[in-house]
Amino acid sequence: MMLPIVAFGDPVLKKVSIEIEENYPKLNELIENMWETMYNASGVGLAAPQIGLPIRLFIIDTRAFADDDSLSKVEQKELSEFKKVFINAVIEEEFGEDFTFNEGCLSIPDIREDITRKDTITITYLDENFKKKKETYNGLRARVIQHEYDHIEGILFTDKLSSLKKRLLKKRLTNISKGNIKIDYRMKFPLMKKGR
Repeated sequence: MMLPIVAFGDPVLKKVSIEIEENYPKLNELIENMWETMYNASGVGLAAPQIGLPIRLFIIDTRAFADDDSLSKVEQKELSEFKKVFINAVIEEEFGEDFTFNEGCLSIPDIREDITRKDTITITYLDENFKKKKETYNGLRARVIQHEYDHIEGILFTDKLSSLKKRLLKKRLTNISKGNIKIDYRMKFPLMKKGR
């Protein structure tokens, strides 16, 4: 079932999410619904806060990046096979070179900005079967993980922008919160007037 994606301005997007237990109600169904919602919106990642749930859960599928001819064959293969569920994730370390990439977000449609992050991370998490994992990723896989991880920490990519850039985007962000935007997937707008 496709779920509405929460738009910029909703308080749930600014909350630090809580850990969940293995007996979380209908977890498998929730994960399936998140996959369906993400694919319908042409996303590569989706975090539970983006569907209104302040829990430490996000999903990633980077296959959409695998066709990029500027990447090596190894990177293309890694991206084409990277589909994962992350539960109760903790980024243990971010290191390596600074890596700038033009990021967007399903909760902030039609806004993309260059964001600089470290190019390598080590993360511990539970998979969908609650098996503990500790893995290191770099490049675009690390980038997408960092973006989704920020969501469960109550951070949006726009929070990483300069004060000037935030001021320049203020009107566009307000319009998103009010639902004054054309999108082709379901969204929930915090400032939309009733009856619209």
